Amino acid sequence: MDKTVIASENAPAALGPYSAGIAADNLAFLSGQLGLDPATGELAEGVVAQAEQALKNIEALLTAAGATFGNVVKTTVFLADIADFNAVNEVYGAHFTEPFPARSAVQVAALPKGALVEIECIVAL
Repeated sequence: MDKTVIASENAPAALGPYSAGIAADNLAFLSGQLGLDPATGELAEGVVAQAEQALKNIEALLTAAGATFGNVVKTTVFLADIADFNAVNEVYGAHFTEPFPARSAVQVAALPKGALVEIECIVAL
């Protein structure tokens, strides 16, 4: 199996010893994206803005992989507060169309950098 790193100057660099994305065979696995501005490294203000920026970061990685949101088959949404589910859902729904990817959404104890939302994807290439 060949593995190819997926990265983009339009998405933040990984915060640790991992890749922003890996393509293997017909699939790509995108690491969780926070609402970090790739130019400044700062989190956007508020959960809606962070969700929007996280999805922009995902879009940049999808583009680098030669894919679009239409290629996404599974996402996981991590929320610092499950009460933000509806607000994040509205932003999420603006980026995906039917048939929507499978998805899990969970509340977690904490996210890196104090983020409010993180989104990861599995992509069919």
